Amino acid sequence: MREPTVASLMTREVITADVERSFKELVQLLEDNKISAVPVLDGGCPVGVVSEADLMPKEEFRGGTEDAPGLFAGRATKHRWEQASGVTARDVMTSPVKSISPDLGASAAARELAAAGVRRLFVIDSDGALVGVLSRRDLLKLFVREDDELRTTIRDEIFGRMLWVDPNIIDVKVTDGVVELQGELERQSEVDIAEHLVRVLPGVVDVHNELRCGWNDTTHTRQTEIFG
Repeated sequence: MREPTVASLMTREVITADVERSFKELVQLLEDNKISAVPVLDGGCPVGVVSEADLMPKEEFRGGTEDAPGLFAGRATKHRWEQASGVTARDVMTSPVKSISPDLGASAAARELAAAGVRRLFVIDSDGALVGVLSRRDLLKLFVREDDELRTTIRDEIFGRMLWVDPNIIDVKVTDGVVELQGELERQSEVDIAEHLVRVLPGVVDVHNELRCGWNDTTHTRQTEIFG
């Protein structure tokens, strides 16, 4: 079963700013749209991002009137001091854009977000065009699936179509995304595969696997080795 892709989860309507957008307009843009960052475009291509953190140095260093950081100041401090005197998006933006492909799977996207340590990644296609934005919230929407929907998917898709098992012999209960499986399968390998497939299903919080097996693969293999 294929997991959702970035393209299926991302927000497609992205608010953007041109590189020449003024500092005050950037602040107003974030405030009006209740967002914390905006991608910056130059000729239609994303070249940077302006976040609330990129605008704060204006106050931190009082518009660049404070003394410049000392020789041994860190790179981040020096960058913020330079941002403090910025008047356009080009001056204050952080570059390059932290981006992601629309074809990437949801789990890989979650790892990318965690590794980058950001709230969102901008989605850029193979032509370099901005096509959406993927936030932590977009990924968490996977867990708002209804319990009945999950139960139907587990019965019909996982057991019925993928494992070729009669769904009526398996008892599937889902409560707040937690799945409980009861019933009997022929082999332990099927029990293990069933749990894995259910556990990786988008929207599943946890799995309580009470499935039993009526045939032991290990015993069968050992008997075959002994008796031929």
